[in-house]
Amino acid sequence: MLTLIPTPIDEIHELEQTALNLLKKVQDDPNAIICVEEAKIARRRWIRWGLKREKIDEFVLYNEHTRDELVSELIAKMQSGKNIYLMSDCGLPAFCDPGQRLVSAAHSAQIKVSATPFYNSTILALALSGIKHDKFVFEGFLPTDKTQRAKEMKRIANNKITTIIMDTPYRLNSLIDDFKNLCPNRDAFIAMDLNKAEESLIAGKLSKIKLEKQKREFILVLG
Repeated sequence: MLTLIPTPIDEIHELEQTALNLLKKVQDDPNAIICVEEAKIARRRWIRWGLKREKIDEFVLYNEHTRDELVSELIAKMQSGKNIYLMSDCGLPAFCDPGQRLVSAAHSAQIKVSATPFYNSTILALALSGIKHDKFVFEGFLPTDKTQRAKEMKRIANNKITTIIMDTPYRLNSLIDDFKNLCPNRDAFIAMDLNKAEESLIAGKLSKIKLEKQKREFILVLG
């Protein structure tokens, strides 16, 4: 499993409690691999959070300089039973961050991806998607009027930019079906019930996605 661990954007505030409890739990786990962006910053924060110094020597540096050589190795380690915990210097890893490549590879290898709590669902969905997002558009909620809705969906289907879409739970299935008809070969990611026990993430080509009839809070990302 690959777990993204968002960290404070400054070095004053404490790590979110769920994330801290998780790190305390896995710091002695031989199957846990901690990936960090820069050793010096990660070391300083790790110690300030009261975590064990011994684990620092096992940190794996994953950043823009090492990702090309590490992605395949890290995927293989997860396939062999290891769990990876990815942290960037600050903020949400895999959002406009080298972690995007690792998340994408994890989805391709059918490895579970999740994250400790983060307070913006749309940005969290984008990070968890693994979809390239050097540029992206947030479309928000689509219109409810049928004519206007169809017009907007056709426009979105024809654009070439990664797009984030929201809608009400009872429109989940109809929205996916409509986009399947409009752009079946487009990469898609559906994030349902983020940060909840029943969280479910689905990634793949729209034409390949199979979704049971259900009503769930969701965010759709189109590549």
